[in-house]
Order: sequence, then C-alpha cells, then structure tokens
Amino acid sequence: MSNLQQQISENVEEIRARIAEAAGQSGRSADDVTLVAVTKYVGVDEIRALVAAGCAQLGESRPQQFWQKAEELSDLSVRWHMIGHLQRNKVQRTMPLVAMIHSIDSRRLLTAVDRAAAEHGLCVPVLLEVNISGEEAKHGFRPEEIEPLLEELPSLDGVNVQGLMCMAGLGGDTESARADFAALRRLRERLAVNCPPGVSLDDLSMGMSGDFDVAIKEGSTMVRVGSALFRGIDR
Repeated sequence: MSNLQQQISENVEEIRARIAEAAGQSGRSADDVTLVAVTKYVGVDEIRALVAAGCAQLGESRPQQFWQKAEELSDLSVRWHMIGHLQRNKVQRTMPLVAMIHSIDSRRLLTAVDRAAAEHGLCVPVLLEVNISGEEAKHGFRPEEIEPLLEELPSLDGVNVQGLMCMAGLGGDTESARADFAALRRLRERLAVNCPPGVSLDDLSMGMSGDFDVAIKEGSTMVRVGSALFRGIDR
C-alpha cells in the first residue's frame, strides 16, 4: 500500500469512527449518515485512493472540474453529488453525470434542472438549499420560502425533492453552527407534517469538516467532508 493510500485510509477510518460516535449520541447508527467525500481540492490520484478506502459518494462544488473528474474517473463505481452553486447555463451538461444535487437555491434553478433532467429522461434527486443563517453572502432560499414552494413540487417530473441542505454561518463557533443546524432540523420537522405526495424531506445535508460531529447530533443524514479526509497529504 502506498503512503498516499495508507494516509487516506487512516483518515477515512477516523472520520467514520467520529460519524459513528456522533450518530450514537443522537440515538442513531452510522448507517443513518452518508459520508459525501468532497474532492474539490484534490486530483484523480487522491480520489482513486479515497474510493479504494471505501468512499463511493463524492462531492464537487465547481461544475467544470466536476465534468473533468467524472470523465477521468468514469471507470470507477461512484455517485457524484453537486454540492456547490450551480449556474443555469451549466445544468444541461451536469444532468447525465450527477446522482444528487444538494444546492437547489432558487426557483429558476429548480425549473432549469427539472427541464434538463426531463430532456435526458431522468428524475434527479435534489435537496433545497436553505440560507438558514440569513447571511447575504450565502445562496439559498429563505426559510419562509420553502413551505409555499413545496406545494409546487408535485408538478415537476424531472426532480425528486428528498430534503434540505444548509451551511453554518460564516466564521461562527461550534455553538453557532449547532443553532443553525437545529434550526434547519426544526424547519424540516414542521414542514414534513404536511408534505405533498411525492415529496420527501427525509434528508438533511449539513455539516462539513469543521462541524460535522455537531451536525450529526442535530439530525444530519449527509455530511460533506473534504479537508479532514486529506490531512497529512502534500497537495
């Protein structure tokens, strides 16, 4: 085993142990939390080592890099997640490659994804991104915009809404992050009571390298971890 493979394997093992511990503290199991390995800052060698270590759910935030990596790694059995802002002019090329989009942050993008997916004969799982912290620099729907939007979703054939996504506030401490994650969970719990047929809010994508433990304790079902998986690697 190469040094690269060994280091990444050790990192993955550590992250999975932390996921299991945090899940246990919230009354769940590690199987209830999906690790999406964010490959934004690494190349194909690191990604191959990551997949060899058991990470088959990969996240990218920049479409053009995503397209290139998906092509170069087409021999691997992986599922790609788009986790960053997706411009409407990049939707068409993204559709055939992506397993889930976490970052549906506007009605216009939702409509564009729905149309492009339908053109490809697809129904793409998506999450609605919520600007839970209210920061102007962040993308996403305002919390109060989600409920009226849900009523429109059953008419869309190209997308399957499966939950919500958020990022903690910029520069906040752990307790601030916890408050943001708890707020998204409460929003989901309130809206799930009257969720329209065919729409699910089962998934909560929240938590990154610096705060995923807290996110899991607050109900996250998907954590987007990048830098923590590549500690100790020269890049």
